[in-house]
Amino acid sequence: MTALPGWLDRNISEPRFRPYLDATGGDPAPALELYQWNIAVASAFYTPLHWLEVTLRNALHHELRSHFGRPDWWATAPLADNGRRAITRAHTQLTKRKAAGCPDDLVTELSLGFWVSLLSRGLAYDRTLWVPALHRAFPHHSGRRHDLHADLFPLLHFRNRIMHHEPIHQLDLRRYHSTIYRLLGYVSPQVSALSARLDRTPALLDNRPDATRGATS
Repeated sequence: MTALPGWLDRNISEPRFRPYLDATGGDPAPALELYQWNIAVASAFYTPLHWLEVTLRNALHHELRSHFGRPDWWATAPLADNGRRAITRAHTQLTKRKAAGCPDDLVTELSLGFWVSLLSRGLAYDRTLWVPALHRAFPHHSGRRHDLHADLFPLLHFRNRIMHHEPIHQLDLRRYHSTIYRLLGYVSPQVSALSARLDRTPALLDNRPDATRGATS
């Protein structure tokens, strides 16, 4: 393996750069090209992930607010312990910032993990949340709640990798991209179409650096 230039070792570090070196035969030049492509494609994924997260939480919030008859539906909904803790943490953070003005503030504070958890088995969520309310958040989905959660849970980890600047070049990015749009389509074909018009991800996937064409993409 060619030694890393001093500036690269100092500013990125060899351990962080290692996945890119491993993918390019230990040569720093194509590894740096891959590193920069990883940044670009992660940035491009932000558009569809943004639409999925915002659309999902608003759709679930709308149905739960309607079902429980109040905007702060979490006050009476039979949430599991982890859900209750998430509500408490969100409220605490808002209070610290003196920003807890209305229920919508709490909705935006809650993490994607919280919303995905509402589609899990949880505290008998199938009967208490999915059947009476949450299935209506996915008007274009005719499958099971479990199928949605099986798609959303890996996307949650994928989204977190992007937000923490981790490598994603080694993942099946086309599959993640397809899953995002399938889920968006279940909730709102209009939002899915809007996201697609702004989405740079397909072009970047088609133009992965030549030196790494052999890696999974």
